[in-house]
Amino acid sequence: MDNNEPISHHDVEKLNEALARKGVAYLFIGKGAAVLHGFPDTTQDVDIFPKKDTKNAQALIEALTELGFTIDSATADEIVRGKDFVQLRNGPFDVDLVFAPDGIESFDDAWRRGVRIEQFPVCGLDDIIESKRRAGRTKDRETLPRLEKFRAWVKVHARGRTQPLGSQPGTQAEPVQHPNPWKGW
Repeated sequence: MDNNEPISHHDVEKLNEALARKGVAYLFIGKGAAVLHGFPDTTQDVDIFPKKDTKNAQALIEALTELGFTIDSATADEIVRGKDFVQLRNGPFDVDLVFAPDGIESFDDAWRRGVRIEQFPVCGLDDIIESKRRAGRTKDRETLPRLEKFRAWVKVHARGRTQPLGSQPGTQAEPVQHPNPWKGW
């Protein structure tokens, strides 16, 4: 994929469907997750926060392979052991696996604070913002003021657009259908 080209909604849907089919416990995180919340921006890759355990890692590898990613043995080992950050640039689009996002104590805590937007399990805006703040990268520091203004706007104007995920993966309610800002890309 051309790294300057924004990720498409179709690619995000394909990833989400493959992960769900394999029963992977994960959340969308990063700028892509903010866009799913309605944040007006684009991103060149998809960041996901998978639950760190062997069974989940195996299902994740199967889903990614099914999508066309080439997972060599070294990368598979990194995924199975839950290396903090694994970049995948050898598939139909770019994916970052973030097993230990800055500023988030555990997957289970993030899941309890997460939301479902359409069919997408997404980190809450507070976690997205805290992760970007703690990462401290220049591009994140530049985005933070806009993300914080967006969060304030959402709290006032977008009530009911999301629904809680539930206490743990597999316990969430049926998704509520809401307009998605990526539709039509």
